Amino acid sequence: MTSDSTAATPATTAAAAAAAAAAAAAAGTWKLGDRTVHRIGFGTMRLPQTGPALVPHAVPRDREQALRVLRRAVELGVNHIDTAAFYFSPLRSANELINRALAPYADDLVIATKVGPGRGIDGEWVEHARTPARLRAQVEQNLRQLGRDHLDLVNLRILGTDSVAERFGALAELREAGLIRQLGLSNVHPHQLAEAQAIAPVVCVQNPYGIGATPEQDELLRICGEQGIAFVPFYAIAGAGRQDGAGEAEPAQVRAVAEARGASTAQVRLAWTLHRGPHVLAIPGTGDVAHLEENIAAGALRLSAEELALLDEAHAGRAHADVASTG
Repeated sequence: MTSDSTAATPATTAAAAAAAAAAAAAAGTWKLGDRTVHRIGFGTMRLPQTGPALVPHAVPRDREQALRVLRRAVELGVNHIDTAAFYFSPLRSANELINRALAPYADDLVIATKVGPGRGIDGEWVEHARTPARLRAQVEQNLRQLGRDHLDLVNLRILGTDSVAERFGALAELREAGLIRQLGLSNVHPHQLAEAQAIAPVVCVQNPYGIGATPEQDELLRICGEQGIAFVPFYAIAGAGRQDGAGEAEPAQVRAVAEARGASTAQVRLAWTLHRGPHVLAIPGTGDVAHLEENIAAGALRLSAEELALLDEAHAGRAHADVASTG
């Protein structure tokens, strides 16, 4: 039998929970519309499978492992989770894993999803949803899978530079109907952001961004900051590796800062991204609890002016300039 001196007490349990929740809080907060979130969140793209994501024959991740990652993220203070109905592998769906792990949902938890892209049951990509009827069907699919009567935040994911008015207008109507709380955009250009804003409020822009991103992404990040819109980078760690994950090559500047700080290059990349502005949120994804904890700890990494200058050199060199979208 365990002695009283080693048994966990309510006080020690509460203290441990508070310490865990402080991890994500170290990055600070930002408002997504009327909801306040920690600037370090969690992206679920990698959760349903091991290895590359968004491929037809991905190897399903162990279900219990995926559920542990989600629950640990919330324990660490994450209250912004990014997902999509097209994040799935055989046997695993990110939305259904979220539902299983986290429902009933905490009041402060913001689950952001996206519509536009689609995949058939075989995992192959299908044509983007461009009509109001197809976009509504995707919204309803997310509602069913997440077990909700409304979606906290829906990002309209775009391919190309054409008009977003009809598609964003369709989502704005669903917002008025109460199916969606807030709207955002993903993979867009500045003129598309302006077009959408003329239709309904845009609370966030979710674009590929990190060390080495193209100059246009810097411009969009600046525009969002000036207008109080959250900028939510994806592939901040993977860079040109995209859904395949980070590659072996890293700019010398990133390696140097990581070695000096005793941090991983992933942590350095995340910290640099968060330093780009108080409106920048991070949604690093993983299917491993240790990597999750490492990523969230990056929110507490404060880079010096000298370190930022060094990393800015790597960024200006456009070490990973390939940010064209595939989904």
